[in-house]
Amino acid sequence: MTMQVALLGLVLAAMMTLFLSGRLRHDVVALAALVGCVLLGLVPAGEAFSGFGHPAVITVACVLILSGALQAAGAVDAIARTVLPSNASPFVMTASLCVLAAFLSAFMNNVGALALLMPIALQMARKQGVPPGRLLMPLAFASILGGMTTLIGTPPNLIVSGFRAEAGLGPFSMFDFAPVGVVVALAGIVFVLLAAWKLVPRRTPPGADSFETGSYLTEARVVEDSKAADKTLRELEPLLDEADAQILALIREGERIPAPHPARKVRVGDLLVIEADPEGLTAALSGLGLQLEEEVSTAPDTEDDEDEDEAPEGSGERRRVIHSGDVHLAEYAIAPGSPLAGRSASDIRLRTRYQINLLAVSRNAAHSRARLRTMKLKDGDVLLLQGSEEALADFGVRLSCVPLAERPLRIPDGRKALTAGAIMAGAIALAAGGVLPAAVSFAAGVLAVMLLRVLPLRQIYDQVDWPVIVLLGALIPVAGALETSGAAGLIAGGLVALTGEAGPVLLVAIMLIATMTLSDFMNNAATAAVMCPVAISLANALGVSADPFLMAVAVGASCAFLTPIGHQNNTLILGPGGFRFGDYWPLGLPLEIVVVAIGVPMIILVWPF
Repeated sequence: MTMQVALLGLVLAAMMTLFLSGRLRHDVVALAALVGCVLLGLVPAGEAFSGFGHPAVITVACVLILSGALQAAGAVDAIARTVLPSNASPFVMTASLCVLAAFLSAFMNNVGALALLMPIALQMARKQGVPPGRLLMPLAFASILGGMTTLIGTPPNLIVSGFRAEAGLGPFSMFDFAPVGVVVALAGIVFVLLAAWKLVPRRTPPGADSFETGSYLTEARVVEDSKAADKTLRELEPLLDEADAQILALIREGERIPAPHPARKVRVGDLLVIEADPEGLTAALSGLGLQLEEEVSTAPDTEDDEDEDEAPEGSGERRRVIHSGDVHLAEYAIAPGSPLAGRSASDIRLRTRYQINLLAVSRNAAHSRARLRTMKLKDGDVLLLQGSEEALADFGVRLSCVPLAERPLRIPDGRKALTAGAIMAGAIALAAGGVLPAAVSFAAGVLAVMLLRVLPLRQIYDQVDWPVIVLLGALIPVAGALETSGAAGLIAGGLVALTGEAGPVLLVAIMLIATMTLSDFMNNAATAAVMCPVAISLANALGVSADPFLMAVAVGASCAFLTPIGHQNNTLILGPGGFRFGDYWPLGLPLEIVVVAIGVPMIILVWPF
C-alpha cells in the first residue's frame, strides 16, 4: 500500500464517518474532502473544481430547472387529474399514485414528483380515514424506484454514465437503464402494494389536527379558454365534487347572484365564488381552468400597470391577473386586537399600501355575502395572501397577523403547462436520439424555458438544489483520486481474492448489496461517485465488461429504503407520516431483498460479462 492510498483511505473514512453522523450537511463534508485531497496532493490544485463542469453535474442542474418549470406551470397537476381515479378504494388509489409517481420520477426530479403527489395522498388518506403514512411510504418508495429507469431519473444514473464515459466506454444513453430498472421497479411496486398495509406502522402525525384552517372562500375569473365557459353549474358539479369544492355565488357585471340555479350557464368574464380547502382549491382552479385575480380601483396611486388587464367597459375597475410564479403564497391568522378586525382589504388598501393580494379567506364555515375585497374581516379569520417575503413579513408585524404556513398552491396556466411539457419532451428526444449529448440537450431546454418565460427569470436558479450540485462537483475529483492513486484497484483485488472461484456473478451481487447499504446511510450521489471507480477496477481485474458492475452501482445507489436519511424522499414523508427512524426497515428491508433477487439476474441477462 502506497502513502497516497493510505492518505486517501483516511480522507474517505473521515468523509463517510461525517456523512453517517449527520453533524454536517453533505455538501460541506464533500467540500471538506476535496480540500483535504488537494492539500495532501491527492488531487492536483488545477483540477480541484473540474467536477463542476462535469456533464453529469450540468445535467442534474438543468433537469432540476426543467422539473421546476413542469411543477410551477401545473403540467403534473393536469396529468394527475387525468390519470388518477376518483372515488376508488384505498388500494386502487394507492396503486394509481405509485404508478404515476414512478412514471413521473423517470423524467423529472423524483423529489419534485413526490412533493406534487403528497397533497393528493394526504387528502385521500383523510377521506378514507386511514393513517397518512400507509399511503406516503408506498408513494415515496415508488418514486425512488421510478427514478432508476432512465438516465435523468436520478443523479446516481448520471454519475454512473459519466464514469463509464471517462473509462473510454462511452456514456449510457437515455433508456439504457430501462430494461433492468423497469423490471426492478415494477417488482418493487407490486411488493410494496401487497405488503404495505401489514408492514407500514400505523402512526398519527404529531399535531395532525392542529393546523386545520377550514374552507377558503375565494373568487376566480372564467377566462376565454376555461373549461367552465358555456357550461351549466350542474355540469360543473362532478369536477367540483372531486375537489371537495362548491360554488356559493356567481358575480356577473358587478351583480352578485347567491346560490345560482344549477341550470344557469357560466359565461366568460364571470367571477365564481368558490369554497374549498387549500388542497381542493388548486384542484378546482386547475380542473376548471380558472384564474385568481385581485381587483383594484383605478385610482392614480394604485400601482404600475405591468401585467394588468383592462376591465370590461363601464365596470369602473381594473383587474390584475395573479400568476403562479409571481411571489409567495402564505396563510396568516388575524390575531385578537388586530387593526384588520372590522375592516376590509379595500379599506386598508392592501394592494397599494402593502403590495399584497388577498386571494381567499377562511372563516370557520361562516359565509359572507360581501365581495372578497369588501368583506369585513374578523379576529380568527385566516387569510391566503400573495406577496414578497418581505411584504408578507411586514404585513404580519404591522397588522398583528400570525403566519401559519406557506402553501404550495399552484395556480394553473394551461399554455405554460403545454409549453413546459413540450420543452421537456423535446430535450428528452434530443438526448435519447443521440442528436445532442444529454447535458447540451437539457441546457437547451433550460434556455427555452428562459426565453419563453415559462418561469420568471428570477426563479430559474431557485429550482436548483445547490447542496447537491456542490456535493457532486466536489466528489467527482475525489472519486477520480480513487483511480489515480490505485486505491480502487486495491479494493477490487481484495474482493476478487475474497470471492475466489465464485465468479463475477457473486461480485455483481456484492457490489449491489454494498452500494445499497452505503446508500441507506449516506447521500446516494456520493455513494455512486465512490463506488464507480471500484466497479470499473473490479471489471478490469476480472477481464470482463464493466457494464454489469456499473449497473449494480446504479441500482444499489437508487434503492435506499431502510432509513429516513438514505434518500430525500424518505426524509420528506417523515413528518407528514408521523414516522420514527426505525419505521422504514420493516417494509424497506424485504423490499431491498426483492431488489437484489430481481436485480442481479436482470443485470446479468441484459448486460452480460
